Amino acid sequence: QPPASYRVNGGGIVVPSPHHLLRHSVTRNTMFRKFDPSNDVSTSTQVKSSVQRSIKSQIISSHPALTDSILDELLPKKPPLVQYKVGPHLMLYCRGSEPAFFQHRDGPILPTLKFVHKYPNLVFTSVTVDKGAIPFVLGGAHIMCPGLTNPGAEMPPDGQEQDGQGFDLPGLEKGRGVVVYAEGKEYALAVGVMKMSSADVREKNKGVGVEVCHYLGDGLYLTDEVE
Repeated sequence: QPPASYRVNGGGIVVPSPHHLLRHSVTRNTMFRKFDPSNDVSTSTQVKSSVQRSIKSQIISSHPALTDSILDELLPKKPPLVQYKVGPHLMLYCRGSEPAFFQHRDGPILPTLKFVHKYPNLVFTSVTVDKGAIPFVLGGAHIMCPGLTNPGAEMPPDGQEQDGQGFDLPGLEKGRGVVVYAEGKEYALAVGVMKMSSADVREKNKGVGVEVCHYLGDGLYLTDEVE
């Protein structure tokens, strides 16, 4: 079940109708749309401690607020971290049997939504979409730039840091993993990857800003355990 703030009429999820999606030329995510662990998971291996350190380091690179000490508590040696192969290009990392993180090809390691919801006080690198984007994201659509720049949306400010030559750095660089929240909602509704920097999103304001990899109601969200 999705968090209560996203439920309607008997616990379902609001999604736009197909013609509504087509009219807005929306591209849709298929990564975990119909994920079924009984059919889609192949090999599994227990992650070695050296590899687990590397995984933690990659998580921190996208989410600097998650320090080593925090991740040591979240991903202790017991239960062991188990790596599952999903299709040819996906890795799912489970804390015991509980899905916790995943990675597509060599992209950033992303948290599952249930993991994010389980620890509401953790600070993940995030963006907020405006209310109008909510039904599209819940339908599996990638997030267009206006959904990140309209009133009610939010991204980290640009220019808070400079590079070695004194040029302003964007608040979020292209390829950064982000947790997606929504205007007026408490719980995250998706996780994804920045397809352009936050500075470019603000400047261009068209095209896909965030590639959605996992969202409320998809197959991964409906999966409590992988065995």
